[in-house]
Amino acid sequence: MVKLLEFEQPLYELYEKIEELKRLAETGQVDLSEEIVKIEARAEMLKKEIYTDLSPNQIIQISRHPSRPDTLGLSKLIFDEFMELHGDRQFRDDPSIVGGVASLNNDRLVVIGHQKGHDTKENIYRNFGMPHPEGYRKALRLMKLAEKFNMPIITFVDTPGAFPGKEAEERGQAEAIARNLREMTGLKVPVITFVIGEGGSGGALGIAVSNKVYMLEYAVYSVISPEGCASILFRDSTKSNLAADSLKITAPDIVKLGVAEDIIVEPLGGAHRDWCSLAESMKNAILGDLKHYKSVQPQDIISQRYQKFRKLGQFDE
Repeated sequence: MVKLLEFEQPLYELYEKIEELKRLAETGQVDLSEEIVKIEARAEMLKKEIYTDLSPNQIIQISRHPSRPDTLGLSKLIFDEFMELHGDRQFRDDPSIVGGVASLNNDRLVVIGHQKGHDTKENIYRNFGMPHPEGYRKALRLMKLAEKFNMPIITFVDTPGAFPGKEAEERGQAEAIARNLREMTGLKVPVITFVIGEGGSGGALGIAVSNKVYMLEYAVYSVISPEGCASILFRDSTKSNLAADSLKITAPDIVKLGVAEDIIVEPLGGAHRDWCSLAESMKNAILGDLKHYKSVQPQDIISQRYQKFRKLGQFDE
């Protein structure tokens, strides 16, 4: 059974009942299919009620679900072939950012994304999806490879932010991200970004200076986490609910502000319940964009990306 989030606990008893009836049916050779169908229908209705009106804080919980789809998993589901490439050719291979070359129909692509873990051991290995500077340098190396061979770039964003540790700063964390921002503005190939979980601050933007940004329905994108914002503004991280309401970090808000262009609808209950369905929706979006950008000249690709970021922001007088 998929791990239930705090606000999904009303579903717990129903799911437990379904599992119990299934066990009884298997061991007691009793036909309980009718009862199971009724309870499953009741659980589905309750799930729809829960997901009809989610708060920003609840959406954040979904975006951080330990079974949330990740870059490597989606790459295998979306693309016909995917071959991971490693290392920044300077220091080491950062497991927090993964990338490589892929094919989709007759198109060759470069895929780059943050990679979190799904359990404690993997999270430690992946540094909880928080890249070091060598991760961003690896990403830039792959972007330049894509530009050299005229391959569109697909990026998947899912990070609470770049790693803020002493060793990361010693190796030039700020410079690595800033270089990516500068270099991505001038890439001659289209860059298409999907925010698949958390999009945290410059750690996210380091691979998201894109021509087009998609938000997954229950993804979030912000300059700071609600916990961090609450700690700074209210001196109390437990007030993260209040900060989440004010930050405008959910998909509809991000599209309304012009930071992202479109929303990818997730399966009911979140993408962690059905990776394949989500991958199919993302694949269709990618195919449509690839078809569009084939007729766009490199200079127009650069100009469109530049104008997109110039238009961000609103001023009240």
